[in-house]
Amino acid sequence: MLVESLLMIVASTVPDFLMGIITGAGIQGVMMLLEAFSRLPDRLPKPLSLRRYPMHSIALHKHANQGFYKNDFEGLAFPNNLAGGPPTITGEEILKNTLHVEMGYSKGIGLGIMLIRNGGSLSPHVLGNYITCRKV
Repeated sequence: MLVESLLMIVASTVPDFLMGIITGAGIQGVMMLLEAFSRLPDRLPKPLSLRRYPMHSIALHKHANQGFYKNDFEGLAFPNNLAGGPPTITGEEILKNTLHVEMGYSKGIGLGIMLIRNGGSLSPHVLGNYITCRKV
């Protein structure tokens, strides 16, 4: 829903169909780069990191990815292969130290932010990632 709204704004501002496709694809590519799925937040390009990564904060799928990571890693323990470390590492340590997920809020807050951004509607796939319960 958010991507469609973004493309409607782009379509109303550009004069040509092809220019709209190019501009929309470019904006979506930048948003995918900045949502920290393919790059960690501390490794984002420096021009985009003015005052604590503002572009990372407005990326379209940031909260969806972080909620997905929290759903998969919270409450689990994994064997630690690092020398000199504890025998196991918790999922929370992986989220904080390896994936750089913001742990200051719960999955529900991230879901609320996505609901506000999308105008009250989410796809069943996104809701499924948030609602599924894991048996440990």
